[in-house]
Amino acid sequence: MGDIKGLVLTGGEGTRLRPITYYIQKTMIPIGEKQKPLLEYILRLLKFHNITNLTFLVNYKAEQIHNYFNNGTKFDVKINYIHDNPSLKGTGGSVINAYNQKTFNQNDTILVYYGDILTNMNLKDLITFHKKKNATATVALASGFEVRVGLADMEKDGKIRGFIEKPKLEKPVSIGILVFEGTVFRNLDVLAEKKHTLDLMGDIIPKLIQKGESVYGYVSDAFWYDVGSTEAYEKLDNKKVKDTMAFMF
Repeated sequence: MGDIKGLVLTGGEGTRLRPITYYIQKTMIPIGEKQKPLLEYILRLLKFHNITNLTFLVNYKAEQIHNYFNNGTKFDVKINYIHDNPSLKGTGGSVINAYNQKTFNQNDTILVYYGDILTNMNLKDLITFHKKKNATATVALASGFEVRVGLADMEKDGKIRGFIEKPKLEKPVSIGILVFEGTVFRNLDVLAEKKHTLDLMGDIIPKLIQKGESVYGYVSDAFWYDVGSTEAYEKLDNKKVKDTMAFMF
């Protein structure tokens, strides 16, 4: 397998994690019994799967990230930092900006990782799947996602028959990890000019599908957790984190 470049989205203000994120960058919130930053778990997972050429796409409270990780030497990885461009907003805008800054090129394969996701997913298997399918883009998916609220079972006139508590969705959901071929971003400046806020899942993936590109979904049963809200952060089980992520420490 060739060298894969890892891009981690760490620039968001973390509004769903306020008031914590008034003081701490959302990817730097302490996780698990070791109270290591969430971003360290992400870095260690990437390194475990031999993805050591990393770029952190930063903006809000970037200094906290840089002060802790520096150039990556103490973690035996190489870290580059790209500050978001104010005229290219959103997750898609951040990655396009990184492409424009020559962080990666058309010949590279890049793994994009949302900075508020905790998982033990086998990234090697994800990339192998992507390569075997000769895909332009691959979206990591999880089946059996449990909705955190109850769903009302209603009759047409509005009468409630009952509630389904925390139902599991039949279709798989995106978990914030994607693999792209660098060629994807070659012509996306045109899209960026039309829409200054670009979302990877909301804009770029649909655009690729519309163009007939090979976009695949990789379904995994790995543990994953979106730490992106105060409620989710408070409910995160530290023992579960320890047991699930111990292989990286």
